[in-house]
Amino acid sequence: MFDALRARLYRLGFNLFPAYRGTGGRVTYVAPDWQEVQIKLPLSWRTRNYVGTIFGGSIYAAVDPFYMMMLLKTLGDEYVVWDKEAEVRFKKPGRETLYAKFRLSDEELEAIRTELETEGTESIDRHYTVDLVDADGTVHATVRKTVYIANDRDA
Repeated sequence: MFDALRARLYRLGFNLFPAYRGTGGRVTYVAPDWQEVQIKLPLSWRTRNYVGTIFGGSIYAAVDPFYMMMLLKTLGDEYVVWDKEAEVRFKKPGRETLYAKFRLSDEELEAIRTELETEGTESIDRHYTVDLVDADGTVHATVRKTVYIANDRDA
């Protein structure tokens, strides 16, 4: 129960934090184990660009911090995690609210730990992709993030 309450407080904190609030995005769900986060990005006066669609900067900024945060929370203090690179592919103009779901599987987390611990690798780059979709599931943009991960003792 405490983890669920803490996850709700993180959701609230993200939505109140000025840097994230300025994106126009809203966190709608944080799983207690931090392996799933959901956001929405409404078309509003704050996110609308000159031609009346969602501004590309809002699209990127709304999804920017989540894989890094999720990895920080799920891997723990023994690891250093940094965003390293991003690529946005715009596929269709956003003329309505867009949604994104970020997920990390147990297998992905175990693969990271295994590669850094057993294989003796100093650091790794992992690639994650998230789609921004409308209510019907149509993809409007795809963001690919590269995240740097290292053992804290190696960083």
